[in-house]
Parts: sequence; structure tokens; C-alpha cells
Amino acid sequence: MNAIVTVLGQDKVGIIAAVCALLAKNNVNILDISQTILQGAFTMVMAVDVEKAAVSVDGLREQLETLGNEMDISIRIQREEIFDAMHRI
Repeated sequence: MNAIVTVLGQDKVGIIAAVCALLAKNNVNILDISQTILQGAFTMVMAVDVEKAAVSVDGLREQLETLGNEMDISIRIQREEIFDAMHRI
């Protein structure tokens, strides 16, 4: 099963490293990644494979939200089909 991870916040050192380390620790494979910085605002969208994850998507959600709180950024994860349904035109 695939999921979408979104990261938003003020740019700072280590955002990509911290998010990727957390995903790797949980055996989540990054399939695609796009990130940009626009006037100091960091944005990243990742497609990830959670099929072999060490924890559930809810468990990942909790860990990512905790990391986001520690770094003062917003990190969210949604199953890909839910993300697609919400963003369909």
C-alpha cells in the first residue's frame, strides 16, 4: 500500500534528513519525492510504500506528528487513495 507524506514549515537544517531517517527506521520505502523552498517556506511531498512498514499507518502518523512538533513543522501522512480522492478535480 502506498501513502503520501506532506511536510510544511519554515526552512531549517535537517528536515529532509529527519523525516527520511524516521521512515527508514520504520522500513518505509520512498518511491518519489518533491521538495522546494519558496520565500523561506519549506514544502515536501513524498510518495512512500508502507507495505512492509514496521508499524501501522496510524503508528507512522503519530511518530511523524511527534517529529513535526519537535521541529515546529507540519508532517502528515495519508493513504494514497484518500489523498487522491481529496485532490481530484
